[in-house]
Amino acid sequence: MANVYKKLNKLKINNYDSLNINISIFAFQEVNPYFMFTRIFILWVILLITSVYSLKAQLVISGKVTDKDTGVTLVGVNIFLPDYSKGTVSDKNGDYAIKGLHKGEVIVNYSFMGYKTVIKKVKIDSLDITMNIALQYAVIQGDEVVVTGTFASSQHENVMKISTMNPRQFLQSGTPSFIEAMKQVPGVDIISKGPGVGTPVIRGLSLSNILFLNNGIPMQNFQFSENHPFLVDDNGAERVEVIKGPASLLYGSGAVGGVINIIKQPPLPEGKIAGDFGIKYFSNTRGYTSSLGVSGTNNNISWGARGGLSSNMDYFDANYSRVPNSRFNRENAKFNVGIIRPNGSFRFFYDYNRDKLGLTVKPSLGLVTENGRKNDVWYQGLTNHLFSSINKVFVGAVKIDLNLAYQINTRKLLGSEMTPEFTLVDMALKTFSYRISATTPLNDKVKFISGIQGMNQKNRNFDAPDRVVPDATINDFSVFAVFQFDISKKVMLETGLRYDYRNINVPEQNNGTPSNPEILDSFDNNYNNVNGSVGSVYSINEKIHFRINFASAYRSPNLAELTQDGMHGTRYEQGNRNLKSQQSLEGDLSFHLHTDHTTLDISGFYNDIFNYIYLAPTLDTTADGSKIYRYDQQNSFLYGGEILIHVHPHPLDWLHIKGTWAYVVGKSEAGEYLPFIPAQKVNLELELQKKKWKGLRNLFFRVNGNFVLKQNKPALSETMSPAYTLLNFGIGTQIKVANQLLSVGLFVNNILDEVYIDHLSTLKDLGMNNMGRNITLSVKVPFGLKN
Repeated sequence: MANVYKKLNKLKINNYDSLNINISIFAFQEVNPYFMFTRIFILWVILLITSVYSLKAQLVISGKVTDKDTGVTLVGVNIFLPDYSKGTVSDKNGDYAIKGLHKGEVIVNYSFMGYKTVIKKVKIDSLDITMNIALQYAVIQGDEVVVTGTFASSQHENVMKISTMNPRQFLQSGTPSFIEAMKQVPGVDIISKGPGVGTPVIRGLSLSNILFLNNGIPMQNFQFSENHPFLVDDNGAERVEVIKGPASLLYGSGAVGGVINIIKQPPLPEGKIAGDFGIKYFSNTRGYTSSLGVSGTNNNISWGARGGLSSNMDYFDANYSRVPNSRFNRENAKFNVGIIRPNGSFRFFYDYNRDKLGLTVKPSLGLVTENGRKNDVWYQGLTNHLFSSINKVFVGAVKIDLNLAYQINTRKLLGSEMTPEFTLVDMALKTFSYRISATTPLNDKVKFISGIQGMNQKNRNFDAPDRVVPDATINDFSVFAVFQFDISKKVMLETGLRYDYRNINVPEQNNGTPSNPEILDSFDNNYNNVNGSVGSVYSINEKIHFRINFASAYRSPNLAELTQDGMHGTRYEQGNRNLKSQQSLEGDLSFHLHTDHTTLDISGFYNDIFNYIYLAPTLDTTADGSKIYRYDQQNSFLYGGEILIHVHPHPLDWLHIKGTWAYVVGKSEAGEYLPFIPAQKVNLELELQKKKWKGLRNLFFRVNGNFVLKQNKPALSETMSPAYTLLNFGIGTQIKVANQLLSVGLFVNNILDEVYIDHLSTLKDLGMNNMGRNITLSVKVPFGLKN
């Protein structure tokens, strides 16, 4: 590993004379977290200073936005440049202007409620540009810019299908869990232990087989267990982007099944300060979620602050039986500051999350006899601090992205007075990560992106009896390159290659107690992986697109899979030091149709996984009779697909009809079914919309049914799950108060109080049903302090 760091220390960014940063600032061994934070902050300041001294002529994009059919000017149209994290809105005359731009190609996104989004690629030379845009009325929102793919581009230009969710969809889910709201995306499901503990599944893969990003930064929080949720929330989120399928070419180890990326809200337009307050109440858990945020931009300096609280009691099933200790409490805070210069954007973020999650496990059932909010026994105490710096620098026609992050994730498992110690597990995971890439247009038809990515991660145990994973250090380094070819106006081809290196070092240590030592032998292993992809988009016209993509992906075995040997919760789990890297090769084929009144998406996939890592029960038992679960691997495969259809029958533009279907099968080479594979699902939705009705704006009435089929293909450690149907309802509107649109909504999930247990519920072994009827009331109040 020392040789890798020696090479890194010699590497410099040379295309920018005033920006000559030695990568050794990223390389560190044992460092104080505050020292690491200082390094990130110093580097961020260096970027700002160099941006000031490298200013050249500031260019402008301006124009007028009108209605395509009537020619009437449109007021309040959002004009946004993703590369700069900068935007504006059209004024009362429909005029707009974005100043302080650099030479080169930029994407300009024009969006307005009720109109088709327009995405323009603009090449800025030495002169200001005037672009007058005519927006067309649309009953179905069209294309949009996404950033989780290889290049920031429209959805139609990505070889990987990227699904999106917006805050309106989060709200309409009517669930106390932000993670559970993602089930609205076809092909995405949730492994849950009640509403407080949930982890996503993408096309049958989960845990260490998917990546969860916070604004492009991979989250690191012991995601080897279904009981370890990601510490994320939708407070301040603009949208969620989901890649379904391998993405190791872009993100490295773990992106086998896909990627989920929470995109933060962009800075406000220049000279504006605004905020919002929101609150939701959940009847089933007597729970609430509240949030307050304010942000602004002045003189190209953006800033923002948000905070949120959530508290829920134990939930009840449809038999009105309380599920003991399913209560959970959350708090979060977020701060950001940034500066936008003609030669780039430089933004710094701090995210704080603290969760207390009750565990419905056998030891807690007899102890939690009364309902309440407070976590007293058998709960997880989780805290996450994330410092991140997201920067983009323009050097001529080259765009350099520099992302740095430092995370501190602490995990405690608290038992009861009946356990040997009240604090059973106490660990801290500290991760420093970086990603540097340069996007270079080689000519008008070819773009090239190259970069490096790395991570230094340290896990440390404190004075608690159970060491679920040992003290260890992980170092990653990778290099990647991707080419994009515009072969013609209809055909785009993308291909790339990536090399990854990982070292896992576990020193010899006592995994027991001073009085009862259990010496864990040292472990030091290297993992080398090469992955690539090739894909193409064929656009017959602006409305019809075909995608085909072949991609390989990998993940190294994690610490738990390699070293675990003891009780994890209520199960004895044993690692396997002989595990190899897991590799996969997936083929994806999809069809997309988008007209003024219809959207149709059809996709299918086949994923061949070599050395698939899984935890399975054995015939062995411990001295006290507990069954031993052991990690093993064998070749496996998954296949399936999704369909989405969204229709607004003409001329009934106020009527929305939407249907989705998702299906996945996972089997091992030996013919056994894989665990945590969701059942086949069909979702049908009917929505009525009215832009204006008396004093109300954007009124909607929605009813949908979730039809979940019987899962009769369980893994050896699972049992079959019966089919069930859920009926849900929602109504909402906006009310104009003092020039602000106050949003209110009422949502009812499981109207008929269906008694059911989802196949991916880990409470199934305890005979605990999923949640019964839940009524959600939401209110959101925006406020403007300066326009």
